[in-house]
Order: sequence, then structure tokens, then C-alpha cells
Amino acid sequence: MIDKVLVANRGEIAVRVMQAAAELGIETVAVYSDADETAKHVRRADEAYHIGSSVAGKSYLDQESLIEAATEANADAIHPGYGFLAENESFARRVEESEFIWVGPPATLMADFGEKTKARAIMQEAGVPTVPGTDEPIDDASEVKAFADEHGYPVAIKADGGGGGRGLKVVTGPEEIDEQFQDAKREGEAYFDNDAVYVERFLENPRHIEVQVIGDTHGNVRHLYERDCSVQRRQQKLIEETPSPVLDADTRADLCEAARSGVGEAGYSSAGTVEFLYEDGEFYFLEVNARIQVEHTITEAVTGIDIVKEQFRVAAGETVSFDQSEVEPRGVAMEFRINAEDPFEEFTPTPGTLETYRPPTGMGVRVDDGVNEGDRISPFYDSLVGKIIVTAQDRSEVLARSKRTLTETDIEGIATTIPFHRAVLEDEVFVESNHTTKYLDQQFSGLDDS
Repeated sequence: MIDKVLVANRGEIAVRVMQAAAELGIETVAVYSDADETAKHVRRADEAYHIGSSVAGKSYLDQESLIEAATEANADAIHPGYGFLAENESFARRVEESEFIWVGPPATLMADFGEKTKARAIMQEAGVPTVPGTDEPIDDASEVKAFADEHGYPVAIKADGGGGGRGLKVVTGPEEIDEQFQDAKREGEAYFDNDAVYVERFLENPRHIEVQVIGDTHGNVRHLYERDCSVQRRQQKLIEETPSPVLDADTRADLCEAARSGVGEAGYSSAGTVEFLYEDGEFYFLEVNARIQVEHTITEAVTGIDIVKEQFRVAAGETVSFDQSEVEPRGVAMEFRINAEDPFEEFTPTPGTLETYRPPTGMGVRVDDGVNEGDRISPFYDSLVGKIIVTAQDRSEVLARSKRTLTETDIEGIATTIPFHRAVLEDEVFVESNHTTKYLDQQFSGLDDS
């Protein structure tokens, strides 16, 4: 087993990785920027190293500084968490070629699944349904028109290295093609250093459903069932739940097996997520996220499997510790992302000091956070304060428990997304599970700030 791990991240995911490591007897090393000198993940680690200024590009994204810190700490492994360098192929390869163990999917898999057209080809070869689209990047806007003439509007132009809605442009008519084509290429270059784009049919009202997978280097791949992540704002998830309330047993079995077999054909190892769009009873492969996900918590809540511990075991050369037949989810779970954002002001970030921070407690409640009372939410990084995970026997109970939990949560000093979450829990469309990824834009009745 690994003896000492450097966690190349910050905030709640760094704390989460350190907790799993501690239970396995692994020493932990934190890294921190100027802004994070007294942060919770620094206080939680066995030792910590300064890696640069508050700007992420000169600290958490500085590969050289991270490697130097791991060397100085005599660590034998690096865990990237999510975000920052977690899906950076060059960093993964650099770690793999060093004396350190990379606690994540191999760089070759990141490369394969990081290019969306290549990922589509892998899944198609494995027999996984994909949205109709081009199998190779396109070179000219005229190819968008040709595709739309065959499949109809709307169509989506997507950055080949994209994700999270960046580099995604929806075209509703021929007059928009040239501008949207160029915009998608520019965003791809800016965010992913890759201006290649492809085109596919745009599903107008889908659910976003993803499957958690974990694989090892011995050819074993397991799925841990699905999560429904359809409550999104600008392609950013805000509430996730498992199981998806819209899938029947047969569709669930087919979708989860498609995810498992699809990445299995590629020799997948470590934790990952296979994302699908679901509409009119059919599911279509979207992309693979080759890393741990923010919402892995709800899968852990219903399966009892510690996904981060499995990452460590797999990285150490062990096999996945459970058979597929042993994965038996119980109950339902929801995750609420508590962000330092003002939902009454278009979710504007609200950095500041947590003058009061009293997270909820009680039966069926888990809180993953990277802060304590008195800590400051920095303007330099994402606005996530923490995640509230609520588990219950069924969906009606989890809704009631979530209302109680969010009412009991006491945060002062900054605005948060809690009023938004409470409003969603009262909204009939969500309660009846009739929402799609367009819910917040088209169906949500809104917030009452009176």
C-alpha cells in the first residue's frame, strides 16, 4: 500500500482524500497557496508545503512546484482530486514517469477520453449508443450545415477537448453557423488548448444521467449505478440524486452495463464517470470524466463503498475490493452544492468570511466541506463552501429530510445558494421529477426574495 500521498488540490476534495488516506494508514501532505495558508486542508494534513501565489496558475496549476513539494516531502504518491490538474494528461504522464504513483486514471486513458470524438469512437466500438454526430473533428463551417441539412436543427458544435459547457454552441438555424463555429473553436483553444470541434444532434430536453465506475489494472471494471444530475445552471450541476427517479429497472440495468462494458473495453482503471443524456426512453453516451467527481458522495451513501479508498487500492496495484454482484444500493440520496453565490443576483460569487458556520447534523446527513467557522471563502478559486448529502429510505423521505437539513444549516457572513435549494425542494416540477437539464431556464418557478 502507499505510505505517503501528496494531495495536489485544496478545499473539500483535499480534505475528503485525506480522510480516506488516514483510514488506510497513509500519511498526507497538503499544498497551499498564499491565500490558503491557514485553510482547513492544510490544518488537516500531516504536513504542508507552500507552492506559490494565490493565483492558481502559479500554485495549484504549477506542475513543477507540485513535483518539488512531493519530492521534498518524500511522498510516494500524488492524488489530484478533481479540477485543477486532475484531468491534465501531461501532468498525469509526468507523475507516471517519475518515482511517484499516480492515484488516478492513466494518462493514455485521459488522452483517449479527453478528445470527445475519440471517446465516441471507443464507445461506438463497444456498442454503446451515442448521439448522432461526426466521428472526427470538422475543418469547416460548411460541414455543420451539411450535418444539419441531414439531421435537422438544432445541432451542437462542441470543443473536442471540452466539458462543463465550455466550447459548446447550439445552432438553431443556418444563419448562426459561421459565428457559432468560430466561437466554439475560440473557446476550445482558450480553455483546453485545442481548437478542434465536432458537431452532433442537440437533444432539447434530456435528463443528464451518469454512471460511476471503478476499474483496476487487472482488467476488472465495476459500476456503482447511476446518478441523476439534471438540475444544472449553464451546464454546472447544483443538485444530484441517486437513483434516477425516471429509470425503470431494465433501462437502469442496460445503461449501467453499457457504461461498465464501454470503459472496460478501453482498459479503464481508477475511478471515473460515464455521462449520458436520456430522452424519450433512450440513452446516449455523452462523455467520460476520468477522475473522481464532486457528486461521488451520493453513490457512496447508497452503496457503502468508499470510492476514494478504492482509488488508493487500485493505484497500489490491488484489485477492486468487491464483485459486481456485491454492489447493492439501498435507499436514495441527494447532494446539494452549497456555493458562496447569491441566487437573487444571478448567482454572483460572494467571497468573504464565514462569520457563522454551523452545518446540519442528524440522521441521514453527511457534510463534506473544506472550511470552518471564521475561515474565508477566497475570490481566487471556485465558490464551493461544501456539500450536504442527505440519505433516506425513499424519495419522499429524502425531500422532507432535505428541507429540514437546509433549514437547520446556519451560515452568516456570505450569501449562499441555500435559498435556491430550498426553493427547488418546494417546486412542483422538481418534486414530481418532471425536470430536465432545461429546468432552471424553462420550468423553475423562481425565488421569492420578499
